Amino acid sequence: MVADIVSTPVPREARISFERHGWLVVTLVVAFVAIPLFGSTYFLEALMLPFLALSLAGVGLNLLAGYAGQVSLGSAAFLAIGAFAAFNLNLRIGGLPIALNIVLSGLIAAAVGIVFGLPSLRLKGFYLAVSTLATQFFTQWALTNFGWFSNYNSSGVIDAPKLHAFGLDFITPVGRYYFTLTVVAVLTLLAWRVATSQTGRNFIAVRDNETAARVIGIPVFTTKLIAFGLSSFLIGAAGVLWAFAYLRTVEPAGFNLDRSFQILFIVIIGGLATIRGAFLGAALIVTAPVILSRLGGWLLGDVFDSGVLEMSQRVLLGALIIAFLILEPDGLAALTARIWSKIRVRLGFAGAP
Repeated sequence: MVADIVSTPVPREARISFERHGWLVVTLVVAFVAIPLFGSTYFLEALMLPFLALSLAGVGLNLLAGYAGQVSLGSAAFLAIGAFAAFNLNLRIGGLPIALNIVLSGLIAAAVGIVFGLPSLRLKGFYLAVSTLATQFFTQWALTNFGWFSNYNSSGVIDAPKLHAFGLDFITPVGRYYFTLTVVAVLTLLAWRVATSQTGRNFIAVRDNETAARVIGIPVFTTKLIAFGLSSFLIGAAGVLWAFAYLRTVEPAGFNLDRSFQILFIVIIGGLATIRGAFLGAALIVTAPVILSRLGGWLLGDVFDSGVLEMSQRVLLGALIIAFLILEPDGLAALTARIWSKIRVRLGFAGAP
């Protein structure tokens, strides 16, 4: 009897579930244990913190662009709204818990996102993308010209307060990393739940064919506004992490159009309509400049200065985007899935009953 039980093949559904949960457990162990234990201060502050914040912003934009099919070029504006909203809430409401601050800042960004999502009722594609630029330009104009947002600092720069939650101060690199990782993990789980729910299926239906979605009873306009609101909420929360945990000092110029394109490139390179792709794209975007800097310095020495590095980054990023659009339109998520599938075949795991 024992031999029969041992020799009984594991159902395919059980193996798939085990693989998915197994990879999740391994990822969480590495993120919460291995990286803080072995990672240097530079690795945590210069790589992991921006990676986590940009990953969350990528997840937010992917809900809007990848799942709901609504193009936006104003992501940096919602980063700025979240950052400056959190700064003012902390400044003007004494004793406000940081967790509640993040939620309220995200809600403020969501409210603005819904307002600027109203043109999606009439506009699509390129025209909608251009209209979202209004969010970018209006937000930068408002933050620059109204001193109230920066507490009347003449330079417009704000110093983010210290992170304090649950009676603990998250001021060390490890502490700020743990705080950021926890927030990103919770909000990513929220995004995954939305993407796999009826709301997520409504997003996909509207993206694929608005007319067909309307015929089967899906409220198209409401679905679009929900997508704009959820996306802006997540990006606004990412802005809080960018300001409070990573930079710790923020100015409106840091949320320019280049930042919006950076988040858009994360989604394109990582893969549309996939939560995992946002993290893969952010990892490439964050690590590419470091690798390029080390490689260029090794090959060219002093000739490879900051100006050459910046231009090289732009050329490399453009080449990567073109390559992915031509060779792998589904991004790094599909590429890594295909590589893993081939590895499983080589190891003899594929094709078993």
